[in-house]
Amino acid sequence: MESQNISLTEAQQMVDQWIKTIGVRYFSELTNLAMLTEEVGELARIIARTYGDQSFKTSDEGKDMADEMADVLWVLICLANQTGVDLNQAFLQNIQKKTLRDKDRHLNNEKLK
Repeated sequence: MESQNISLTEAQQMVDQWIKTIGVRYFSELTNLAMLTEEVGELARIIARTYGDQSFKTSDEGKDMADEMADVLWVLICLANQTGVDLNQAFLQNIQKKTLRDKDRHLNNEKLK
């Protein structure tokens, strides 16, 4: 697939269109929450083996960190769509919140110097 930049809003629309045309319907919110936890676990496994002390098992071969991150994003987008969350707006508000709250905190953290 050709590389392209999309907004969070476009990603939400793309997932919604896929669900309605190929996926039949959204899974329940609770099922998607369980799936999100599962996908985060799969990502954690790859990160633990790539950057941590564990070695890869044969069953880990062929796992792709970027693909696992995309799986996490997919399910998160599904949950946002189901619950009426505009991820673009939520992300912008979250950045603003973090900026106001932490504008000096990290700069003054001796552990980060």
